[in-house]
Amino acid sequence: MFLENTVNHNEYSGWIEVICGSMFSGKTEELIRRLRRAKYARQRVEIFKPAIDIRYDESKVVSHNQNEIESTPVSHSNEILLRSSNVDVVGIDEAQFFDDGIVEVCNTLANSGIRVIVAGLDMDYLGRPFGPMPYLMATAEYVTKVHAVCPRTGNLAHYTHRTTTSDALVMLGEKQDYEPLSRKAYYEAMKKEKPENTSK
Repeated sequence: MFLENTVNHNEYSGWIEVICGSMFSGKTEELIRRLRRAKYARQRVEIFKPAIDIRYDESKVVSHNQNEIESTPVSHSNEILLRSSNVDVVGIDEAQFFDDGIVEVCNTLANSGIRVIVAGLDMDYLGRPFGPMPYLMATAEYVTKVHAVCPRTGNLAHYTHRTTTSDALVMLGEKQDYEPLSRKAYYEAMKKEKPENTSK
C-alpha cells in the first residue's frame, strides 16, 4: 500500500517510491500525478530524466498520453545529487536507463530527508530484470506495479514485447516498436519469434 504521509513526524525522514511496469502501463502518468500533488502542496520539487530520452521533448517528462511536466535531463546519476539541494521531493523518470549509481543516489537523497519518486521499466524486452530497477525496488519503502492491457488477449499486461528486429538492450521506441503483452501472449510470441529467448 502507498502512503503519502508518515505517522510519526518527530522521526520524519525521506523515503523511496518506485512505480514500475511494462511500456504503456501508465508509469509516467502516475509519476506526474504524484509530482503535481507535491507541487500543489507547495513542496519544492525537482524532476530528472535521462538525457538520451528525447522521444517527445528534450527537457520535459512526457507520458504517452502527452501529459507533461518540466524536468532536467542528466547524463549520469551523480548529476541528480548535484542538482537536488533545497528540495523536498525528487522525481526520476525512466530509471532503467541510468547507471547503477542511481541506487546509491536515491538512497542518499532519502537518507537526507527527501521523498524520492522513481518510475521505470522493471523488465527489458527479453523479460529480464532491467538495469538498476530491481535494486531500487528492493530498497524502496513503496513499490507500485502498474499494468497495461494486452492487445492480444485483453488481459493485464506486464511484459514489454519488441516488435522490431533490433536486439539492442536500450532502444527508445513507441507503439510501432513495442507492445504490452500478458504472460501467455508474451511467451507465445517469444517462442514463435525467438525460440532461444524462452529459456532466459
